[in-house]
Amino acid sequence: MKQNRSNLALGIILLVIGGWLLVSRQVPSIQEWLDANFAWPMYTIGAGLLVLLIGLVTGAPGMAVPASIIMGVGGILYYQNITGDFGTWSYMWTLIPGFVGIGSILAGLLGENSRRNFSHGLRLLVTSAVMFLIFATFFGGLSVLGEFGMPIILILLGVYVLARGFMKGNKGESNEAG
Repeated sequence: MKQNRSNLALGIILLVIGGWLLVSRQVPSIQEWLDANFAWPMYTIGAGLLVLLIGLVTGAPGMAVPASIIMGVGGILYYQNITGDFGTWSYMWTLIPGFVGIGSILAGLLGENSRRNFSHGLRLLVTSAVMFLIFATFFGGLSVLGEFGMPIILILLGVYVLARGFMKGNKGESNEAG
């Protein structure tokens, strides 16, 4: 069964790539349009989407984690390429644990240890946001967030802390009742 899914995934990927190459050679204006409108980091984002597709087709929800990392790094590179501000890497790397968190949450939504992955992903997102705030403050990158970035992140952090407190409180009450 798993071998059939793998063959199906590989077959679909080969068909899509082959079709794309055929269309881009027959209609050069499509390739010219893409070259003019898409920067090179889009290939990194596309590779992440491909990894996610492979995971979905083969029934491996855990592939959402590496797919999220690849797409997230592609997003950072896209931002840096458009703005020309490659110095932001001094604090943007702190977003990578958040990308792992997003992948964990996606894996949970796709049916792999849903509760555990969601909880783990949420913790990683919060850790990443706090690290981003700290490093961006020291390296002068808070202008990336605009004037409302810091208050919004602090509000989200407060919501997270409150939600964790309520969830832990509910677990304790259910254990005492049982």
